[in-house]
Amino acid sequence: INAEYMGLGPLSSLFAFWPFDLSFAFGHFVMSATHFQNGKACDNQPQPQHFRSIPWILIYLIDGILAFACSYLILGNGNIVYWLFLLPAFAAIFAFPVLSLVLVAYSYLLQMNTVGCPEKYWTFKDKNFEAQWRGKKIPVLTLYEAYFADKIDLSEDENGKQRDLLQTLMYQRKEFARFVIEWEHIKFFLTQFIPELLTHSRAQDVTQVREHYDRGDDFYGAFLGPSMTYTSGIFQNMNDNLEEAQTNKMELVANKIHLKKGDQHLDLGCGWGTFINYCAKNYGTDSTGITLGKNQTDWANNLAEKGDQTDKARALCTDYRDVPQLTNNKKYDKITCLEMSEHVGVKNYSKFCDQVFDMLNNHGIFYLQIAGLRRPFMFEDLTWGLFMGKYIFPGADASCPLGWVVNHLEAAGFEVRSVETIGIHYSLTIKKWYDNWCKPEHKQFIIAKYGIRWYRLWMWFLAWSVISAGQGSATCYQIVCHKNFSNFDRTQFLAERSMWKI
Repeated sequence: INAEYMGLGPLSSLFAFWPFDLSFAFGHFVMSATHFQNGKACDNQPQPQHFRSIPWILIYLIDGILAFACSYLILGNGNIVYWLFLLPAFAAIFAFPVLSLVLVAYSYLLQMNTVGCPEKYWTFKDKNFEAQWRGKKIPVLTLYEAYFADKIDLSEDENGKQRDLLQTLMYQRKEFARFVIEWEHIKFFLTQFIPELLTHSRAQDVTQVREHYDRGDDFYGAFLGPSMTYTSGIFQNMNDNLEEAQTNKMELVANKIHLKKGDQHLDLGCGWGTFINYCAKNYGTDSTGITLGKNQTDWANNLAEKGDQTDKARALCTDYRDVPQLTNNKKYDKITCLEMSEHVGVKNYSKFCDQVFDMLNNHGIFYLQIAGLRRPFMFEDLTWGLFMGKYIFPGADASCPLGWVVNHLEAAGFEVRSVETIGIHYSLTIKKWYDNWCKPEHKQFIIAKYGIRWYRLWMWFLAWSVISAGQGSATCYQIVCHKNFSNFDRTQFLAERSMWKI
């Protein structure tokens, strides 16, 4: 039963990943360890073992017993009506603590082999840390926290050259790291992630977005490159550079939504405004971008001014929820949202989809590009997701499996025209960002201005994300949809690809 459609509002967010279907409860975690090296697929890194799913039945059982016991202590053999209220209430209260305890225990149970060789790949700079972990696999949270704190550093290889973080994590991580759930994970999950997921207020969005995106344009320029585009590119081949991939992406999106001259175009989460300026310049649209980032707004409007197209492209620094009021309920021919809706949050996602539906012209097209997670996850996926939620994209809790997103779009009245998974393109995009970040001049500048912790944290984020997107732990979806009206002209999609430039 979907709590959202029962009118329980925020409670639905508790169950975004809750596995009520038995196919998942009794399924298997499977992970492909295929990556790309020199443009070719390879499988020569350690293969993770396949293992049975988390014992959800055990979790349900423990949760049910605790809920029953507490209800009985309070009510005894009391009124059945009170039982029907208290029992599910206690079940909800105990659900996440029980889940957390089982996850911790189960992650350690599945990775009981602690013998490792971190000293082969890492130089210990802290003697106490070395005494604790030499010859042992290090829990991944403990590992990256030590790296950020400069307690360890990458060692030299057999040629006397310092190891590369990405290559070391991609091919040797199983030799020195354990992807287990630690109590720090649980503390973050219960005291920060869940409360923020359930409340997800406007104030939270403003604070988190501006703390992240207003850190400094020079910080983001050090890895995004000249285009300042913080979304996945599209690679026609392995030799495309980052700027070509981002131009390919913008052209592909324009093709998918049948962008044409004179279109009223709204871009929700426009970032530094690269896409709205591209559409106005190359397609003659009237494009409006929305972002909460002050620096991004200034950058986007400066781009429009430099291109002498301020009458056709502009960015507004506002919450997406205020767009109807600011524009006098204007209708748009095309609405795009590239990797912003993750920040909308699980709690607000239905209202977001409803709002987009209302702002879209009846014959318009909505394009949604969203980073998501595979549903049959394993513990490496989970530790990566918790890392991202804490350090990189706090509040982006609507990074969910594809089915969850499609369900919300359809419930809002959309017909999904097409879905394309571009996870491997994302992996290649982030690899380009990683290469930019590691350039000596960028490293020197970032460490001097922002400190070594920020430099290493971001390098870890980029390296781990290359791997996660490349192996399917995380991915990105391009979703094209329109209003599901009988008189919508669906013939426009016939043979559309034959006219695309990419």
